[in-house]
Amino acid sequence: MAERSTAAVDVADNSGDEPLTAKADQSTSDGVAQNRERDTDSKEAQGSGGTESPGKASPPELHSGHKLARRYRLEECVTRLDGFSSWRAVDEKLRRAVGVHLLPADHTRARSVLAAARSSALLGDPRFVQVLDAVDENDLVYVVHEWLPDATELTTLLASGPLEVHEAYQMVTQVSQAMAAAHREGLSHLRLNPGAVLRTSSGQWRIRGLAVNAALRGISSDTPQRTDTEAIGALLYAALTQRWPYESDAYGLSGLPKGVGLIAPDQVRAGVHRGLSELAMRALVNDGATASRQEPPCTTPEELVKAISEMPRIRPPEPAFTAPPEYQRTTYQQGTYGRQMPRPGVTQAIPAPPPRCRAVPERLSSGLSPGCSSPRWAWAAGSSRKS
Repeated sequence: MAERSTAAVDVADNSGDEPLTAKADQSTSDGVAQNRERDTDSKEAQGSGGTESPGKASPPELHSGHKLARRYRLEECVTRLDGFSSWRAVDEKLRRAVGVHLLPADHTRARSVLAAARSSALLGDPRFVQVLDAVDENDLVYVVHEWLPDATELTTLLASGPLEVHEAYQMVTQVSQAMAAAHREGLSHLRLNPGAVLRTSSGQWRIRGLAVNAALRGISSDTPQRTDTEAIGALLYAALTQRWPYESDAYGLSGLPKGVGLIAPDQVRAGVHRGLSELAMRALVNDGATASRQEPPCTTPEELVKAISEMPRIRPPEPAFTAPPEYQRTTYQQGTYGRQMPRPGVTQAIPAPPPRCRAVPERLSSGLSPGCSSPRWAWAAGSSRKS
């Protein structure tokens, strides 16, 4: 990464903003998603108290093939929204795919975006999609980040049904631990939704858009830890039930029936793991505990990590045993070619052994059949002739 993008940044020196706590959307992601603004931007769908401030500048007029810093070639625009655009690009120097967020340098949020990108880059946690570069030049501000072609976002996974219990357990565990580490460094997400959580081909869960996507949208929160914790609870709820835990439909998921309030996941769908159901409720319910066990709510990612560690560990399912195909006998197997195969259930006659030659006195040896001899009597006959 260039030195200009990895140096520690004092946000006050850049723009006078408060230290960044940000929330991200899948539309500004590492490119696993295409141009799909499934996000409704409604408070009901997201369940957070974030606020947005519109930008005044128009998005840069760029096109496929345009190069940034004579290195990053823009390939495809995946998002164009609210004064910024997101692209899939190619790093021609390292010959790899990358994602790029672009906005004018005079955009009202340009300074915040740069500060958020540099702060996220300094975190260096592999559980987050990494920021590779953050540059302000030629009247443009752009942020370069990883592109994960082998990763699948949670929205796509949930389109085919709820997650398996162990997979949901791994997802909430890894996401909670990652967000707890980010908050310890003063970073927030504030836009954590099914489009911002990815599962790689190796089974690892990664989070995209830490700090950067919230800065792009101008989102802030007075209680960033509570906001991110509730978002993790919503992710777990969706993973268990394939439903969004608010009344509005969002991210390709149906919302809850209107007027009934928040329903525990194990009451929405049969067969839901009881411990994970209660964990989701503890992260989602703001005014206290679940009705069943009166456990205290989790208000920070750190508390959520502690609650998960106190649960009995959920083991992966046993691999399914596949019976081998039935053995097929053929006439070409060794020792059977040209022979008649015995029929099952039929007793086969055992051939009698060839008769043994009986030793006879010498006076009868002349009458032996050819091939029948007796060394014992032959020796006796020789001895008698010598005598």
